[in-house]
Amino acid sequence: MKDFFTKKEQIVILIVVLIVFLLTGYKLFLKNLFNKQDKTLGLVNQDIISQDEYIDTTDIEEETIIMVHISGQVYNPGLVELKSGSRVKDAVDLAGGLKKEADIDRINLAKKLVDEEKIYVPKRGEEIDLEISLNSESLTSNSNSKININTCSKEQLMELPGIGEVTASKIIDYRSANQFKSIEDIMNVSGIGTKKYEDLKDYIIVK
Repeated sequence: MKDFFTKKEQIVILIVVLIVFLLTGYKLFLKNLFNKQDKTLGLVNQDIISQDEYIDTTDIEEETIIMVHISGQVYNPGLVELKSGSRVKDAVDLAGGLKKEADIDRINLAKKLVDEEKIYVPKRGEEIDLEISLNSESLTSNSNSKININTCSKEQLMELPGIGEVTASKIIDYRSANQFKSIEDIMNVSGIGTKKYEDLKDYIIVK
C-alpha cells in the first residue's frame, strides 16, 4: 500500500474539497437571503394588518348611530335613526320632508344633530311659548317661557335641546332626592356636562 497520493490524486482531492466548500457557502448564502426576505415580508404584512385595523376602527366610529325625535311640519314625525354627524336636513328627509306650511325662516337645515335630541318644525305664523326648532334659535329666552326644572313634566324636559327620554328621567330622579337650588345644579345629573349645560341654560330656571 502506498503512503502518499500522486500529484494527480492530490489535484482531484483539492478540487473535490473546493467544490464542497463552494456548495456549503452557496447554501449558507441562500439561507441568509431567504431569512432576510422573510423578515421583510413579515414587516410588510404587519404594516398592512395595522393599516387594516386602523381603517376598520375609523369605519366603526363613522357609523355610530344616533336617534332623534322630529315633530311638527313634516310628513312622518317620530323617531329617526341617523349616523353620527348627520344634519337636520337628513332628519327631515327621513321624516318625509317638509310640509308646505313649514316656516322655512325658522329652521336651520345645516345644524349638526346629537343623540336624544328633540327637534320641532314650526308652522308659519305659529305662536308657542316653548318649541324645539331645527336651529334652536327660535326658542324664546325670556323668563316667561323658561322651564322650571323643579316642577316641569317629563314631556317638557324632552322639549329642551339635547334632552331625550333617558336624560329627562334622570333629571326627575335627581330632583326627587335633591331639589335644584340653581340652574347650574343640573350638571350634577349624569349625562349633562358643561357643553350640554351651555345649550340649556337660556331655557331653564329654578323656583
